[in-house]
Amino acid sequence: MHLAYPAVLSVLLFCTGLYGVLARRNAILVLMSVELMLNAVNLNLVAFDVWLSKAAEETLHSGQALTLFTIAIAAAEIGIGLAIVLAVHRNRGTADIDKLRDTAEPRDADGPDRDALTAGPAEKAEATA
Repeated sequence: MHLAYPAVLSVLLFCTGLYGVLARRNAILVLMSVELMLNAVNLNLVAFDVWLSKAAEETLHSGQALTLFTIAIAAAEIGIGLAIVLAVHRNRGTADIDKLRDTAEPRDADGPDRDALTAGPAEKAEATA
């Protein structure tokens, strides 16, 4: 089998995963798209390992070993990612990424708007007048 077949399949999988990461709003679908991208990289690693081992007549299989490490890291990533998504869904009631922007930390209280953040409603009215 030629190297072009798994390489083209890997590119198609990676582009599909990249589209999923950029276009989706649901955090679980984004995590699934990241997994698709990692599987495309794994396919490339194994295909090039087989191709290079035939050319060099080595049996080291470093691409396959690296693929096993990538699978282990991907499993840990998806486990932690799903735990975070479930915790956020319990607290916020949604897994929509755009609606989670308000969870960002507020600006530092020592910044230029410190008085506006700590001022009461009457002081804010005086500051705007």
